Amino acid sequence: MSTSTNPAEAPPRLKRVLTLWDLILYGIVLIMPIAPVPLFGVAQKLSDGHAVTTILLSMFAMLLTAFSYGRMAAVYPSAGSAYTFVGYGLNPHLGFLAGWAMFLDYLIVPLICTVYGALTVQRLVPGVPYTLLAAAFAGAMTLINLRGIRTTARTNFVLATIMTAVILVFIALALRLLFHQQGWHGVFSTQPFYNPATFRVSSIALGTSLAALTYIGFDGITTLAEDALNPRRNVLLATVSVCLFTGVFGGLQIYLAQRVWPDWHTFPNLETAFMDVTQVVGGKFLFQALAFVLILANLGSGLSGQAGLSRLLFGMGRDNVIPRRFFAYLDPKRNTPSLNIIMIGVIAFLGAIVLNYERAAELINFGAFLAFMGVNAATLREFYLAPSARASRRLFADAIVPVLGIIFCFAIWVSLATPAKILGGCWFVAGAIYDAVKTRGFKDSPARIDFRES
Repeated sequence: MSTSTNPAEAPPRLKRVLTLWDLILYGIVLIMPIAPVPLFGVAQKLSDGHAVTTILLSMFAMLLTAFSYGRMAAVYPSAGSAYTFVGYGLNPHLGFLAGWAMFLDYLIVPLICTVYGALTVQRLVPGVPYTLLAAAFAGAMTLINLRGIRTTARTNFVLATIMTAVILVFIALALRLLFHQQGWHGVFSTQPFYNPATFRVSSIALGTSLAALTYIGFDGITTLAEDALNPRRNVLLATVSVCLFTGVFGGLQIYLAQRVWPDWHTFPNLETAFMDVTQVVGGKFLFQALAFVLILANLGSGLSGQAGLSRLLFGMGRDNVIPRRFFAYLDPKRNTPSLNIIMIGVIAFLGAIVLNYERAAELINFGAFLAFMGVNAATLREFYLAPSARASRRLFADAIVPVLGIIFCFAIWVSLATPAKILGGCWFVAGAIYDAVKTRGFKDSPARIDFRES
């Protein structure tokens, strides 16, 4: 009997074309080079003047978790990320809850972009009411997405390049200003890292729980595992490298901002404090340049978040995980899930009125760090505790690293403010109840959330 060699009969596979540098660049664009900028003022307040310390502490937790993500992505390449890793590595029902926690993050992204976008516009036109700006921002995102227009990776790359250019100008001018005013003592100081007059562990923990938002999104690299050359090596290196770059580059931005304006009590507005620092460093032009890129960044991120979540809801509705008639509706003219888009736009506007930037950021971290703990636990089981891993397991890489990841992520998660824990806890309990009802008391397989739709 002859063996067919017809290539048409081979199963379709994605071409592995992405190099390590491609993955790193993708991750940097995904997180954005100015990720810590919106957090600066609030992080300074929560940590009592130690924002850069919180950025670096949260980086350590993220490096441990990035290591776990990279290893699990080599075993389970999927767009589900934490949802898939926890589901396969631990338990399908725990995987569903990890996905449910991620779902909260997807929901908050358009909201937090509306909050910060409206606040930034208000700094340029202070006479316009915040409510009106929030409505305009959420409305603009909704109208654009209803027309079926989505930002592309190329657009995000161009935007990231512009942001990097503005931040590099800020860094150069800040260094020049500090040296001109105080000499080398102004440039190099330990005070942003440790000020004995205000240093308190509880404040640092609270600030770190917010500063961790800087790194949210790094796990998106793992979704490219099937496209990457040598994914077992490159996905792991890329996730760790992106977290390290974000921490060092972002930490430098915050360090200089602290040196230029060390007393957070005097900020006119905590949410947009970094913009005030840029005005001191580079005058009105740099202030307006940063405002411009922040508006574009939040609009682009909000557009992508709203479009991604609308597709995720559409996929869940199509599979009847949630009511099909509403969530699986497609506009016959635009072929867009218009009801989902409108609903998300309304939630973004109402949420922007009810929640400030700090509370919205903490809600994102509530879901994210639950998922991060799950991925670290799944890594521990997959590579150290599972019977199949016993022949090749290594104590440090397979056990100590994920355990430390769990500990540090839990320390950050437990430090979140009480309102975020209450709101996030209600969301998590609702997911557990939903799963219990859909699976007849956890007897059946849980409802599947297909994150490839997002």
